[in-house]
Amino acid sequence: MKRHRGLKRYYKHLSIQNDFEKITGSKFDDPSDWPENLHMHFDWYGYGNNSFKRREPHLDKLFRHFDLLDEKIDETQSDNKLYAIILDHNSGSDAIFIDHKNSVNKNLTFTVEDLLKTSTLTNKALNEYIEKLTGYEKLYGQANEAFCLLYKKDRNSVFE
Repeated sequence: MKRHRGLKRYYKHLSIQNDFEKITGSKFDDPSDWPENLHMHFDWYGYGNNSFKRREPHLDKLFRHFDLLDEKIDETQSDNKLYAIILDHNSGSDAIFIDHKNSVNKNLTFTVEDLLKTSTLTNKALNEYIEKLTGYEKLYGQANEAFCLLYKKDRNSVFE
């Protein structure tokens, strides 16, 4: 197994980085110009796939950026919708999705009617983490693997 160098620094940066500071100009300033089906992943290397201890900092960063995006959408009063999908065991696929109100993400492999309010997750540590989150509506489903879809109710979500 290949040893990854610099992991201590990598995890330290996860807790303080703001990825939106890297985006300059109107790309980030005007959410109405954001492309359809824009999404962001935070664990590109899948470090959290085998250990929740390694996954948790990526989730913390994901939800910190979720709140930043939510504030940006509120500031600009855009019609974009914001939600996150967290997969049971595939940390590399956890992502925030920004969807234009008129498109309602046609790339989803499930329909909202298929989702449940009770957890379908088998990953106990992940389930406990998600249950502790406040301010988010949580819907659960099963596609290729169990997942949780999270959104903020006060955003007039397309999931209601």
